[in-house]
Amino acid sequence: MNTNADERLKSLGLILPPAPKPLGVYKPCLIIDKKYLYLSGHGPVLPDGTLMKGRIGKDLNMDEGKAAAQQVGLTMLATIINHLGSLAAVERVIKVLGMVNCTVDFEKHPYVINGCSELFAAVWGSDNGVGTRSAVGFGSLPDNIPVEIEALFELS
Repeated sequence: MNTNADERLKSLGLILPPAPKPLGVYKPCLIIDKKYLYLSGHGPVLPDGTLMKGRIGKDLNMDEGKAAAQQVGLTMLATIINHLGSLAAVERVIKVLGMVNCTVDFEKHPYVINGCSELFAAVWGSDNGVGTRSAVGFGSLPDNIPVEIEALFELS
């Protein structure tokens, strides 16, 4: 068990938003074989429960997009804690898929998704907190959120 993950999160001084409830027919997370935790796509939920909105390259710059990706990461951590009670059962990040709502000329998708990846590295360490990753651009995302991220974790 990774008992330091909860302590590392606390030391960052970041505020978790409420874990979002599904707005469609899906599960926010699913555990397979007591070994793998799949998280559905999450958006950037703020501590007051509202969503960050805007398209990167039009309404938001790439640093604001990176902050949105970090907020998505915090939202994902809130979901994990809501379902598992803590972050301790997560051994490592396996895969992150980051989707960026951006203009057609925006090309810095990996920079934006680093907001989430850097958060996970800070929580689970530079080895276990960094997994494989894709960062891609989209013409739109639900509710005009700037970033949506899904992930796969290994449980201990």
